[in-house]
Parts: sequence; C-alpha cells; structure tokens
Amino acid sequence: MKMLDYVKVILEKVSFESSLFEKELKKALKLLSFREVRELKKWCYEKFGSIYRGILNKTFRRTQLSV
Repeated sequence: MKMLDYVKVILEKVSFESSLFEKELKKALKLLSFREVRELKKWCYEKFGSIYRGILNKTFRRTQLSV
C-alpha cells in the first residue's frame, strides 16, 4: 500500500471528528511528496469539501506557503 493510500484510509477513519481529521491531515502533509499532496488535496475536497472546507482551506493554504 502506498503512503498516499494509507493516508486516505486514515482520514476516512477519523473523519467523524474535526480536530482529529485536522491533526491527521497535517501529519499526512509532512509525509507526502509534493505530487502526492496535490493528489491528496483534490481527493480531500471531493470527499470532505462539504463538511471540512474550512479546515482544508486553512491546512492546504499553509502547505502552499511552506513549499
């Protein structure tokens, strides 16, 4: 299993609670390559954009600044 696939599984499992989701998303961004982060971002917005848009915007904005 690729790291990106593993991260997706983890995010799906913790998606019931916003602070846990945000924590795991931040950890994931440290583990993935730039290409994988772009793919994860697309997947996250498709899968969780309706419920966690604010967290996604904030977290991925920080990632863009640090790259």
